[in-house]
Amino acid sequence: MFDRTTAVVLAAGAGRRLSPLTNRRPKPMIPVANKPLLEHVIDAVSDAGVDEIVLVVGYERERIQTRFGDGDDWDVTIRYVVQDRQLGTAHAVAQAEPHVDAPFLVLNGDRIVEPSAVADVRDALTEGTAAAAMAVTRSDRPDAYGVVTVRGDRVETIVEKPRHQAASEVINAGVYGFTPAVFDAIERTEPAADGEYELPDTVGRLIDEGGVRAVRYDGGCHDVSRLWDLVAVTDDVLDRDGGAVEGGVAPGGEVGDRCVVAPTGSVGRNAVVAGGTAIGANARVGPNATVERSVLLPDASVEAGAVIRDCVVGAGAVVGANATVSGGTAAVVVEGELHANVRLGG
Repeated sequence: MFDRTTAVVLAAGAGRRLSPLTNRRPKPMIPVANKPLLEHVIDAVSDAGVDEIVLVVGYERERIQTRFGDGDDWDVTIRYVVQDRQLGTAHAVAQAEPHVDAPFLVLNGDRIVEPSAVADVRDALTEGTAAAAMAVTRSDRPDAYGVVTVRGDRVETIVEKPRHQAASEVINAGVYGFTPAVFDAIERTEPAADGEYELPDTVGRLIDEGGVRAVRYDGGCHDVSRLWDLVAVTDDVLDRDGGAVEGGVAPGGEVGDRCVVAPTGSVGRNAVVAGGTAIGANARVGPNATVERSVLLPDASVEAGAVIRDCVVGAGAVVGANATVSGGTAAVVVEGELHANVRLGG
């Protein structure tokens, strides 16, 4: 074990692909099962026994700092460093250099993993001789992530979101262990075509120079990159953790087991809230409405008799009385790119 364990958590990104949900909040503050993505990450770090966290913040950072403060509520100590310009994940890690002088962990602030991934990477780094360690897992859509090839317990290659067929089904799970030598490797990392300095490129350099240990991980790995991911990841997290109904449910209202209703949320008479649904603060489901596998952000409203499935209802938005969104799969175009067979109602 480290004498003092520090986790650097990257939470500076704007998450433009999740617009409009990120127009006024950083991506790590998007709620999953009524808790920000970043809070799930901090919970995993704390549960793994890591008690010092450096949060790298940037876009709309006040929302993060107001929520997490000094970390007392999570039994950790939180310090903040600011990435004024979002110049990539390697650049973000470099901002933490003044705060780490021993082997440390790096996590993405917008990817939910289980505490075992954090603990196993920490232990692998301290027990081995490699320059770095990295959690790897399997995915049924590896081309959406950093694809890695592994031989024995070593990472041989890493390719971020390959344009052609992925070389394997094994991906980077987004939990790293580094020694302070990584800062020199970051200095020598070439910028990508968009001018940003990316951590997978630095890892590639470490593979060539000193070796990177692969830490196999078979737990959950949940990333919210597109709007429909928010629905799917909320469903997955509720399946893992179960639900909690803290708000009001009127007579005749039904709320499924895998649902969360915030303390100030409400469900009207004879309404049905089915599995995989999160109802946020001050959000309301009207009488006789049906809501299934959907996310209602704070102050959202689904009016009487409406039926919605596989939906994200933004903060303060209203679904009118007797409206119907049938849900299921659809073809969705985002920034000119077609995504087929996406499960998103609206």
